[in-house]
Amino acid sequence: MPPILPPPLQAESVVVYAPRLAPLAGEAAFDAVQVSPEVLRLNPRLDEALTTTPGVSLFRRTTSLAANPTTQGLSLRAIAPSGAGRALVTLDGAPQNDPFGGWVIWSALPPEGLAAATIVRGAGAGPYGAGALTGVVALQERGAGGGLQAFDASTGERNSYRAAVAYGAPGLFMIASGESTAGYTPVRGDRAGAADRPLDLRTANYAFRVQHAIGEAEGSARFGLYNERRGSGLAGAYSEASGLSATFTLAKPRQPEALGWRLQTWMRASDFSNSSVAVAADRNSTTPANDQYSTPAQGYGVNAAVQGGGGPFGWEAGADARLTRGVEFERFRYMNGAFTRDRKAGGQTSVAGIYVDADWTDDPWLVTGGVRLDAWRASGAVRREQDTATGALTLDAHPQGSDGVTPTARAGVRYTVTPNLWLRTAAYAGFRPPTLNELHRPFRVGNDVTEANPSLKPEKLYGAEAGLGGEASWVQWSATAFYNQLKDPITNVTVGFGPATFPTAGFIPAGGVLRQRQNAGRIDAWGLEGDASGDFAAMLGWRAAFAYTHARVDGGSAAPQLTDKRPAQAPAFAATGGLEWRPLAPLSLAAELRYESTRYEDDLNSRKLKAAFQVDARAGWRVAEATEVYLAADNIADVDIAVGQTADGVNSYAAPRTVRVGISYRR
Repeated sequence: MPPILPPPLQAESVVVYAPRLAPLAGEAAFDAVQVSPEVLRLNPRLDEALTTTPGVSLFRRTTSLAANPTTQGLSLRAIAPSGAGRALVTLDGAPQNDPFGGWVIWSALPPEGLAAATIVRGAGAGPYGAGALTGVVALQERGAGGGLQAFDASTGERNSYRAAVAYGAPGLFMIASGESTAGYTPVRGDRAGAADRPLDLRTANYAFRVQHAIGEAEGSARFGLYNERRGSGLAGAYSEASGLSATFTLAKPRQPEALGWRLQTWMRASDFSNSSVAVAADRNSTTPANDQYSTPAQGYGVNAAVQGGGGPFGWEAGADARLTRGVEFERFRYMNGAFTRDRKAGGQTSVAGIYVDADWTDDPWLVTGGVRLDAWRASGAVRREQDTATGALTLDAHPQGSDGVTPTARAGVRYTVTPNLWLRTAAYAGFRPPTLNELHRPFRVGNDVTEANPSLKPEKLYGAEAGLGGEASWVQWSATAFYNQLKDPITNVTVGFGPATFPTAGFIPAGGVLRQRQNAGRIDAWGLEGDASGDFAAMLGWRAAFAYTHARVDGGSAAPQLTDKRPAQAPAFAATGGLEWRPLAPLSLAAELRYESTRYEDDLNSRKLKAAFQVDARAGWRVAEATEVYLAADNIADVDIAVGQTADGVNSYAAPRTVRVGISYRR
């Protein structure tokens, strides 16, 4: 389905949205879900809003309120969630995934700055390209012009403060936000010790877009900055991420008698630092383990497309290219009160592709299909380690690069049975090259160590699905059944347990585990997903959705110990629901419910995280046409939701009940 269009303009405001090409009609044959403006309004973080759609998976059940940047990836459908994410996130066509790790810094995308969000589930071949392995999240920014468009300011428990403002003037749009909180402690109860600390957080971001008509085309330039610093829940452990981005777009919409076209270039630069520690058995002290003090990375890209057609036919042809390069600088091997080793590791990757998509519409039929060809390459790899005191090299590796050409395709059919009932089916293939993070960066969480692997090859997904949906005066609904096969999934595979010393990784302490990123066989998954929403008598709005996924690993000869295991961090069942009751004209009462079945923390399915159920509530009082004051309580029942577990059985938990008050303005 095409993305939701912005609401009709009111009064004499003139609002102009970023230049883009409208999706082809054939997008309606694929499994697309719109995140409503109401959901964006109720959630202060975009990743939280997206998880109201079942199948949208955040790594370790942790939102950007507390997640380390390296685990802020997003995956669609619970086939095999990943910290890097297996979905592509775009803003008006430009990728938002980090050039080094593929994760998304969600604090740099405040919901107040968005007009719409569309989730397309299933491999994103065609115009989306590499990275959209399990689908794409297509974001549309608010328009330029119109004055103050959105404002939100709130304060809550644990010294939490947040503010965001979106403003438009003729040819200009600006968005800024910031947040600060003392945070909560993830390890609680009798297993917590003096080493356990709160997940404090400070974020700030600013972006602006200027645009102007250039002949019959519209041109825009967007610039953004972000920074976030957060504690990691243990004494001496922290992370900081910062970056900037620039996007330049020139587009001319398709007309009945004229071609439409788009030319877009973009760049992203980021830096990341992360310190990790080893935890004593009694959790009363920590010892420095790694200090990744800088990870500069850059990403560059260009994409172009031409649209045309006539009568029942429509088509789009295009090309895109992306280049990423980055390196990590790290101190490690802490002995006698000091780090004794320095590490430099990194490289570059590139991918370039061409595609053609076409559709044919003859009511009640819609038929669409497309093919794509991508060339990818990983090169320039280096891993150099040396003695800090003497400078003597202890490792100087330059792993051989790899390259290849990957064809993908997609096709779909939609049949309108009646104006209120439709059927559809689709098949697709997609791929995701490994990130620089997966290829080159080892990392540590507590006593668990994960090694990089410069020999990784791209993941490939093949899938088919069938769905139906419809609407009546009080309900809109849809349901989909799917089968996906993920080949060569990049998985953290258990190599050994501590206490022991391993090549390259070194010493793993007692209670620790050594893993390495590997292409581990394949994952077969089938499932069902559905959603429904509606209104009763204009007083009660409701929505409900579910997703069931049966996923199993076939480790093959590479990782036979994983065969018949469920992928790590992949719940079998998830459901969400929402209610908004308007008993009085100025009063609105809302509740959101999320349920998720058990998931496993690790690849061997030895660490089970219990099922989770969370209820959030919000009461708002409208004091003016577009302004309300509100009281919100997240996790109102104060449930302990397990999000992680160490090898020695220590659980960490999501945020406890959090109450906040604020004022919100939305146009």
